[in-house]
Amino acid sequence: MLEPISINIAGLNLLALLPMAILIVGALAILCADLVTKNIGRSFYTMISILFVILDLGAVIGYNGPIRGFFDVLLVDGIAIIGQVIILVASAFFLPLSLSNHSFKEFEMAEFYALFLFMVASFQFMVVSDNLILIFIGLETASLSLYTLIAMHNRAKSFEASIKYFTMGALAAGFYALSALIFYAITGSVEIHQIEEVLIARDFEPLVAILAGTVFMIGALGFKIALVPSHTWTPDVYEGSSAPLAGYMAVVPKVAGFIVAMRLFEMLVLSGVVWLEYILYGAVVLTMTVANITALVQDDVKRMLAFSSISHAGFMMAAILIGTTQANTALFLYWSLFMFANLGAFTMLWIVRHRQNLWDERYQHPFSKFSGMVKIMPASATIMGIFMFALAGMPPFSVFWGKLYLISAAINSQFIYLAVIIACNSAIAVYYYTKLIIYMFIREPIANTNDASLYETNASTPLKVILGIAAMVTMFSILFVEPLLNIITKYVTASGF
Repeated sequence: MLEPISINIAGLNLLALLPMAILIVGALAILCADLVTKNIGRSFYTMISILFVILDLGAVIGYNGPIRGFFDVLLVDGIAIIGQVIILVASAFFLPLSLSNHSFKEFEMAEFYALFLFMVASFQFMVVSDNLILIFIGLETASLSLYTLIAMHNRAKSFEASIKYFTMGALAAGFYALSALIFYAITGSVEIHQIEEVLIARDFEPLVAILAGTVFMIGALGFKIALVPSHTWTPDVYEGSSAPLAGYMAVVPKVAGFIVAMRLFEMLVLSGVVWLEYILYGAVVLTMTVANITALVQDDVKRMLAFSSISHAGFMMAAILIGTTQANTALFLYWSLFMFANLGAFTMLWIVRHRQNLWDERYQHPFSKFSGMVKIMPASATIMGIFMFALAGMPPFSVFWGKLYLISAAINSQFIYLAVIIACNSAIAVYYYTKLIIYMFIREPIANTNDASLYETNASTPLKVILGIAAMVTMFSILFVEPLLNIITKYVTASGF
């Protein structure tokens, strides 16, 4: 007779599920509220969603339980906590952008906020596990939600962007499944830490299978992070999405992908198998260089920012390639600072959005749209200039400190050539960021557009507040970089990375 299976509830550490459970309950509550009454406006949904995100953030920061939980598929280490904080802070900044002057169909629908909360919870599941199956579930659930959120913008370009994203995502899912299958066949486990133990015991043999699994995984995660050559969807999807969602996609999905890549690739790079390092090295260099060169010839600011986000992703993958504690700390410092500058830039595009394409037949935000902007909207032009200088890595603005620490980590680990490549790509990026500044401050306004009302059509108070916070963080980051660096170092070191 079979023995009954006994489960130790205390040993399950259900508290580790609390942060994700908060958002899932919030999403279900929003759907239930919509069933009860159809008269609830976007302000209510936005405030409720922000409330649940803040409660989630409190649960993440206040967590002090065991590292493992729920049948050991959850891994709540320092890396997971930092990643969740970045995801939730970015989400809290994104939600108020729905309260623009113009009313958009997606922001009036309860399903938008429910899908958003489901998506954020799924990203959290990605970062709080080293189980390949749970990571895959989180990845696909988040992706399916994001496809729908893009399409809900209800424009022809949005539908096209959603279909392109879905098609590339399906291919990436296949690559991920093949990679997980290979690693499971080699090691008999889907836990990354157990895979590492088995591969080390076998001296990373058979090498051909490991290389195949690595290549497929780079293809899968490269799609989410937008590594070359899996980056082709990025500019079109950003162009078809609303500006706030495009800015959000440039930050949150990528940080989730970075953490998964950190858990898996650093183990493989540190194996001493030189070909594994060469493969990742090539992907990093190509991503930085190809994205920067392509950004030089863009005519639309949103597409330029899309390619710049690909380049920044290449910088972050360089940290994973280096694989030291300093490099991993640089990754989170860089991305925390980049988050505010990037969201600020996309918020500005959202503020100056016009329902009609007045400046170009195809693009909503061509460079010509910003010609002479300093004479029409001097404050907005100055703030946008600050974000461009920050994204370019110009001192003393925020991203400079992250880039400086990353280059320092590369030099200290004897990745001299990589440090030089990062510096050269940073110099290239200065050109296309300052191109927008030249248009705003040196070019003359286009005839018949010398009217601020054509630009600030979407500028509500919540958008101005978010823009102001992003600008303040970007300008005065030097005041809190050191304490932020100490906090990140503490969590990264505690995780053993």
